[in-house]
Amino acid sequence: MSYGQFRPTSFKILPPVVKNLLIINALFFLATITFESTFRIRLADYLGLHYPGSQHFSPFQLVTYMFMHGGFGHIFFNMFALWMFGNTLENTWGPKRFLTYYLITGIGAAIIQIIVTYIRVSAIEAQLDPQTVSMVYNEGADLIAKNLNYSHPLIGKLNGLINTTTVGASGSVFGLLLAFGMLFPNSLIYVYFAIPVKAKWFVIIYGAIELYSGIANNPMDNVAHFAHLGGMIFGFFLIKYWRRK
Repeated sequence: MSYGQFRPTSFKILPPVVKNLLIINALFFLATITFESTFRIRLADYLGLHYPGSQHFSPFQLVTYMFMHGGFGHIFFNMFALWMFGNTLENTWGPKRFLTYYLITGIGAAIIQIIVTYIRVSAIEAQLDPQTVSMVYNEGADLIAKNLNYSHPLIGKLNGLINTTTVGASGSVFGLLLAFGMLFPNSLIYVYFAIPVKAKWFVIIYGAIELYSGIANNPMDNVAHFAHLGGMIFGFFLIKYWRRK
């Protein structure tokens, strides 16, 4: 994708919050690689978002998860979107309001992801006996850490839901996309650098795709689609609240 009209020309003229968010995310990514290669420590096990029933869950992960990324492509596209949309939004709102929006949409994305996971976990637990469920909560995290899982499909799915880590700034980034579409609805976004689409339609189409993908729940799909939608939902209501005030 390519984005039109509001293109920052230099890293030096980026507003402070966007610039610092880019730096912090890059530092976290470098730390993730360094700790993994040097100390065999997976920072995502501590800073990534876990389901509250997991042994590895901590409340601070609602914030730290959005600074963790699973690979170069993951962080590149998130930071590209932050650079493009964040520049315009921070210059419009100012640093304080922009940072507030970024963090709230990121935390909101985590909350929606947890709620959806809870619904799915509860549905599977209802089909299993209590001893099996207890076993997953007590032992499942160790299997995931070793890139293993239970052979029973239902038990394995339950373990994946409970002990798989969610990472990335995508929730906040989708919140920024929603804000850009609401504040600058007729600005053109060039898809694949060639196809012009008005921001408002791009947001609607992208949101619909995420909703469909989340409901489809493809077992081979490891993208947290409902977290993306969560960032958009919290962003929508936050902007509406600010407009009323």
